[in-house]
Amino acid sequence: MTLLKATGIKKKFGDQEVLRGIDLEVRRGDVIAVIGPSGSGKTTLLRCLEFLERPDEGLMVFDGQEIDMPTAPKATVAALRKRTAFVFQNYNLFLNRTALGNVTEGLIVARRMPRSQAEEIGRRMLAKVGMSGKENSRPQELSGGQQQRVAIARALAGNPDLILFDEPTSALDPELIGEVLGVMRQLAEEGMTMIVVTHEIGFARNVSNKVLFMEDGLITEMGSSAEFFANPRQERVRSFIRRLENGQGE
Repeated sequence: MTLLKATGIKKKFGDQEVLRGIDLEVRRGDVIAVIGPSGSGKTTLLRCLEFLERPDEGLMVFDGQEIDMPTAPKATVAALRKRTAFVFQNYNLFLNRTALGNVTEGLIVARRMPRSQAEEIGRRMLAKVGMSGKENSRPQELSGGQQQRVAIARALAGNPDLILFDEPTSALDPELIGEVLGVMRQLAEEGMTMIVVTHEIGFARNVSNKVLFMEDGLITEMGSSAEFFANPRQERVRSFIRRLENGQGE
C-alpha cells in the first residue's frame, strides 16, 4: 500500500538547481536507501519531504491526501509532521535537556501530552534503542552513538508512519556506527517505513529493500536492493559502489 507518492519535486537555492524533478513512491514497510555523491541533492530531498525546505515545485500524496508542496498551508505541514519524523546527521539534541527530556519535549510542547504519559513513552523508547539507565544523562555525557540513539528514540516517540534519516552514522567514529545501524536494522525488521540517506553500503545492500542513486539533482537509477547491487545498469553507479565497498568516500 502506497504511503507517500511525490512527483516533480524541484528546488533551487539562488541560481543553483539542487533538485531537478524528483519522482518517488514509498510503500508501507519500505526501507529505501538513497545513495550518491556529495552534492547530489540527497539531503535536500529529505528536507523537502519534511518541509524543512519548501520545494519550488512538486506534488505529494501522503496516505491519500494530496498536498501541493510549494503552497501547503502551515496546518497541513504540521499535520504531516505529526505522522513523520526526521533523524539528523548531527543529532540536533537540546544540550540543556536530559536524554529523557529530549525524547519527551515534542510530546509535551507540540502535542500537549501530560508529562507523566510522555515520560512513560520516553522511557519505553529509550529502552527500545538500548538506552535504559541513561534517561538522566545530558548529551555531552553521551558518546556520539548514544546521542544518535536518543535522537532515534525521539523520532519513535511520536509513533510516526515514516522516518527520514539523513546520513545518521556519518558523524560517528567507526566503532560506534554498528550500534546505530543495529537499531535501524531492528526497526526495519519490525516493519517501520524509512528513507535513509547513507554511505553505509552494507546497510543499503542487506537491510533496505529499495535503493535510489542520485546525481546532479536527479534519481538516475533505482531498483530493488538485490537487483541494484547485483546488476547496476550504469557504469557510473558501478564505479560509485566499488568506491564505497573499498572505503573511499565521494
